[in-house]
Order: sequence, then C-alpha cells, then structure tokens
Amino acid sequence: MKLYRFLSGPDDASFCHKVSLALSKGWELHGSPTYAFDAETKTMRCGQAVTKTVDGKAYDPAMKLGEQ
Repeated sequence: MKLYRFLSGPDDASFCHKVSLALSKGWELHGSPTYAFDAETKTMRCGQAVTKTVDGKAYDPAMKLGEQ
C-alpha cells in the first residue's frame, strides 16, 4: 500500500525538522514544496507532500499516518 501525507508548518526550522523526521522514517518527497502567505497570521507557511510504501498492511482510514 502506498501512503500519502501533506506536511505543513511555519517557515522556520521546525518545518525542516518535521520533513527530516518523516524522511528518516522512510517517507519520500513527492513533488515540489509549496510556500504561501497566511493572511490570518501574517506569516509564511511551507508545505511538502511525502509518500511511503508499506508492505503487508491494508489501508484503514483510522490509521495514524505519522506512525507508519
């Protein structure tokens, strides 16, 4: 099964650490990162899609993707 997640966060080191942690757990970058201005908080936000292939499991909408 192939899993998909979209990681997002503020444009700071915490976002880079979030993506790095996902990569260290076997997730792979999918597509280009995004960068947008959040008018409500007046801050820049980053986003990155990641995917991961997990063998031997069936998809369940209740699964916590970050724990895979």
